Amino acid sequence: MHARFLDDRREDPRELALFECATHLYRTLGDAAGEADAVFWEGCFHQVVRSDPDRAIPLLEQSYDLATAAGDRHTQWEVLRHLGIADHAAGRLDAAREHLEASVWLCRELGLPAAVAANQVGLIYIAAAQGRRDDAVALAAEAYATAEACGARRIMRQVEEARIQAMAPDIDHGQK
Repeated sequence: MHARFLDDRREDPRELALFECATHLYRTLGDAAGEADAVFWEGCFHQVVRSDPDRAIPLLEQSYDLATAAGDRHTQWEVLRHLGIADHAAGRLDAAREHLEASVWLCRELGLPAAVAANQVGLIYIAAAQGRRDDAVALAAEAYATAEACGARRIMRQVEEARIQAMAPDIDHGQK
């Protein structure tokens, strides 16, 4: 359902209820890793589908705590990515950078090169917004090579768009 939303941008009214049901079931079973993943998806739903950071961020933070306690590094990297996105959108560039760099580190550890490159797209925008254009260019080169090596064509396009925007003069990159 969530992938369909990403394609057509139409909310399915069943999506959130299913994530909430999954959270309840995993909690009832005492499965902290499953609960962490389900809570992550609740937070992701509020962030991506509803554009509601006030609901999303507490759920993402709860998911991170559960994932950390359960040793679920896969959910941790996803939560860190989405917390970084939320920080970036709110203009908290240092916090966004910290979250995305931590997510990159976990993705490298887990052997997820496409996720590394995807996170680096956000880091390119952050570097540009902070006036670190050389870092943005270096990140773009690394991210593009990483995405190309694993065949992540959509991420390659995102890297190129970020590089172009990062190099554009006098553009507001979201810094507050």
